[in-house]
Amino acid sequence: MASHIVGYPRMGPKRELKFALESFWDGKSTAEDLEKVATDLRASIWKQMADAGIKYIPSNTFSYYDQVLDTTAMLGAVPERYSWTGGEIGFDTYFSMARGNATVPAMEMTKWFDTNYHFIVPELGPNTKFSYASHKAVNEYKEAKALGVDTVPVLVGPVSYLLLSKPAKGVEKGFPLLSLLSSILPVYKTLTSLSSVTAYGFDLVRGTQTLGLVTSAGFPAGKYLFAGVVDGRNIWADDLATSLSTLQSLEAVVGKDKLVVSTSCSLMHTAVDLVNETKLDSEIKSWLAFAAQKVVEVDALAKALAGQKDEAYFAANAAAQASRKSSPRVTNEEVQKAAAALKGSDHRRGTNVSARLDAQQKKLNLPILPTTTIGSFPQTVELRRVRREYKAKKISEEEYVTAIKEEINKVVKLQEELDIDVLVHGEPERNDMVEYFGEQLSGFAFTANGWVQSYGSRCVKPPIIYGDVSRPNPMTVFWSKTAQSMTSRPMKGMLTGPVTILNWSFVRNDQPRFETCYQIALAIKKEVEDLEAGGIQVIQIDEAALREGLPLRKAEHAFYLDWAVHSFRITNCEIQDTTQIHTHMCYSNFNDIIHSIIDMDADVITIENSRSDEKLLSVFREGVKYGAGIGPGVYDIHSPRIPSAEEIADRIDKMLAVLDTNILWVNPDCGLKTRKYTEVKPALTNMVSAAKLIRTQLASAK
Repeated sequence: MASHIVGYPRMGPKRELKFALESFWDGKSTAEDLEKVATDLRASIWKQMADAGIKYIPSNTFSYYDQVLDTTAMLGAVPERYSWTGGEIGFDTYFSMARGNATVPAMEMTKWFDTNYHFIVPELGPNTKFSYASHKAVNEYKEAKALGVDTVPVLVGPVSYLLLSKPAKGVEKGFPLLSLLSSILPVYKTLTSLSSVTAYGFDLVRGTQTLGLVTSAGFPAGKYLFAGVVDGRNIWADDLATSLSTLQSLEAVVGKDKLVVSTSCSLMHTAVDLVNETKLDSEIKSWLAFAAQKVVEVDALAKALAGQKDEAYFAANAAAQASRKSSPRVTNEEVQKAAAALKGSDHRRGTNVSARLDAQQKKLNLPILPTTTIGSFPQTVELRRVRREYKAKKISEEEYVTAIKEEINKVVKLQEELDIDVLVHGEPERNDMVEYFGEQLSGFAFTANGWVQSYGSRCVKPPIIYGDVSRPNPMTVFWSKTAQSMTSRPMKGMLTGPVTILNWSFVRNDQPRFETCYQIALAIKKEVEDLEAGGIQVIQIDEAALREGLPLRKAEHAFYLDWAVHSFRITNCEIQDTTQIHTHMCYSNFNDIIHSIIDMDADVITIENSRSDEKLLSVFREGVKYGAGIGPGVYDIHSPRIPSAEEIADRIDKMLAVLDTNILWVNPDCGLKTRKYTEVKPALTNMVSAAKLIRTQLASAK
């Protein structure tokens, strides 16, 4: 019985690729150094799969940045602004498209379907010239072949590529991207014969209806079925007995020789290897499988289906499944009762947003076009050292608190010097916007090396939600009150919302996701109320990941949006009208859920806008009325490029063409954690200058 892996994490077990990329971008290493790290990683992955007995091993799933960008390079579909003149696309052009450079901005970045992975959106039009400009796929196939490993090259298909694209700047909005199919097929034919399809792969984990369709409606005769039974999106050990039963039912339909055991999707969405974990206790560890372990699971299922079942391996798996179901660590009856009691109310604030904004303005006394940032400030090497040494108990709690207070004071003073209106404390105490909260909530576990790629070299370490969630103690109140004591300007309390904590964690799969989300919402609600009681007048509850949780099936959209938006409202339903609630969303397609965003009933929403060519503004041009405060991002923080004041002022003017002056905020696209102060200071200086320039113009026009 054959086995297959759709794809594998690229960053390496110790994030080797991340560090090699950032060293190269900083000019500290050469292209050859970067290529050597990449070559070694690919070789180790192929060898690992071959040693495990996998028959169909993927190649071309490695990427220096993103697989869709790799396809853009393969097709030579480079936007004109990057001044590419032909030939094999090298690192300069490739990384300029991904990150921008000193003179041109990066291409748009958005979420890959319903994941936290970001891809680079192709920009196409009727005049786009396609050519075979990157031999990466063939080169990696040959590279594996030279190591004695036969692989299956993986490509983003031509139809998918076009549907993931957008019309280039200057091309009419309704341009039919699929009309370019005949233009890109010649390049695909250069790589492959594009003969008739011989196999179909299905996600049988999230595709909950697929199994029933195959077993009831049948399957094309003579075709292979690649059955994705091992979850590529989560880190729970597979229930091998259940998966084997599923495979046996499929075998009866397609035949033993046509069934291939596979993962539900690429394993790039999981952590790399459980062997590297030192923080997890043995009980929780027994419940888990990272990418390396999932490879073994796929092979074990294939062998079992072929009559070579490893009885000891299956018995250990069954014992772990039973342990997880019966563990007292998983269930908290008090939490379950509180979450169950939420049903029957929509948890809205008692006053409409217009009246609340009036009450808040009387208290906050902000200028028109108030300026703010999204939350985090640069995390310097020194700051990371302080946090690392505190965790390792190399410095005392007193020394740690003193160091963090000094960093907060520095960030507060900088914002005052820049004349920003609503301040943030910079989040120096936080390692990650989800992990930081998870560490202080019950029902969460944490890894030492459970890194997952988010975009480019950026990796996140999702917490593991294994049980019922509650908040034992306040999480952010001390730091927010400390920061507020340093300034007379409003200081935002910064929280991560329940839906984002859920969607950016590895979530328990033994109860519906909405039940876990309601539990998190109740925990955040307590924090919001404690912040308000502590004198914090502006509280931001980030829901950066609300859109990405939207199910792929349209029939399931309404149910998801109902409980997701409800979860957000739960967090702030009982606070005073004068407390201003902000939320933030980033890098996704929001236009189709704008009414759900309005239904969140936040006082102010800040939202990514600049990198997506101000797509968000088209919603308001088309007549959607928005009465709450809104801050579409005025510059892209994921690029090192520093925008001029004139460029930012031009963006603000475009916003004012569709949004009322009294609701518009001025802010960057996202948090500043990944940037350097040498980039942040001039960019924020220009942002504030632009806001003041437009205020002056508006005043003189009266």
